[in-house]
Amino acid sequence: MRYYVIAGEASGDLHGSNLLKALKQQDPEMKARCWGGDMMAAQGGDVVKDYKDLAFMGFIEVIANLNTIVKNLKFCKQDILDFKPDVIVLIDYPGFNIRIATWAKEKGFRVVYYISPQVWAWKAGRVKTLKKCVDRMLTILPFEKAFYKKYNWDVDYVGHPLVEVTENFEHKNQSIQKDTKLIALLPGSRKQEIEKKLPVMLAASKEFPNYNFIVAKAPSLPVDYYDEMLKSYPNVTTATNETYSVLMRSSAALVTSGTATLETALLDVPQVICYKGSAISFAIAKKLVNIRFIGLANLILDKEVVKELIQHDFNKKNVVQELDKILHDESVKKQIHTDYASLKSLLKQGGDASYKAAKIIIETAQLPAQ
Repeated sequence: MRYYVIAGEASGDLHGSNLLKALKQQDPEMKARCWGGDMMAAQGGDVVKDYKDLAFMGFIEVIANLNTIVKNLKFCKQDILDFKPDVIVLIDYPGFNIRIATWAKEKGFRVVYYISPQVWAWKAGRVKTLKKCVDRMLTILPFEKAFYKKYNWDVDYVGHPLVEVTENFEHKNQSIQKDTKLIALLPGSRKQEIEKKLPVMLAASKEFPNYNFIVAKAPSLPVDYYDEMLKSYPNVTTATNETYSVLMRSSAALVTSGTATLETALLDVPQVICYKGSAISFAIAKKLVNIRFIGLANLILDKEVVKELIQHDFNKKNVVQELDKILHDESVKKQIHTDYASLKSLLKQGGDASYKAAKIIIETAQLPAQ
């Protein structure tokens, strides 16, 4: 069968690649046309748009790139018509994908949304739209099923794909040794977030002269992109395409908000979550977003598992203070590890997310024409 898969971020490329792998196992003759990256391409996806050209953060950034987004929507619609997929699979990336879902439903295509948009955080009104244009909604966070139930929509909780990904990596790399003097820095994958977060992380690193720091570099950026920022920090090294190895070696981490915070938790590394956006985007988000936390571990367990330093709270003084706690306060470290174990147990209840998602997608693709 023919699958059209749309992901707009690095995490979507990861989840999409595991989904394609599971689809191939159950449908060996499958053909997939994708918006994604190298990981989806490695699993046989024909990548027509790279996520690196699609990811715009924040309200102001989206407005500034509106012309590009409109052109991408037009291209995507025509590409779908030309490819004639049996099913369209949307992976998060809501601003773009919900528009495609609405259009696709009108054109008679089957639509599966894998990895629900975070409508529970803001824009809950979008649920009505999603319910009309999505044939199956596949969720990866335990509380999302109950959220959609309030809108009389019985969605599928398939478990979180990162559980399997991180466990497989740990199993294959048992020889990696923990370095008690190494701290990981994960400042994000886009220039605009790295430029806001990495300088603060680096400034804090100077207060820990007995430790070494390692930056997990974004593979989407030029190799020399970090050189200027790092030239004054001899105790800071870098690694490319080795984020999981970096985390397994590290005793603590400073992590930008997003999927990386959950990966860090599943790899059992104490962390401080760091977030800073443009002043205008943050002011708008503060009025619209209706959640207590931004870190996925905190959101899922509905408690402050790890400290979040957001916007003005994300400064050198606070980073130093919170990093010192997770390095040296044994009671803090013990509680984090206990909460991480609870988190992993909860997320494993859904089963093998990629396999279950692929099964549902294939079932949807096989339904009679609309």
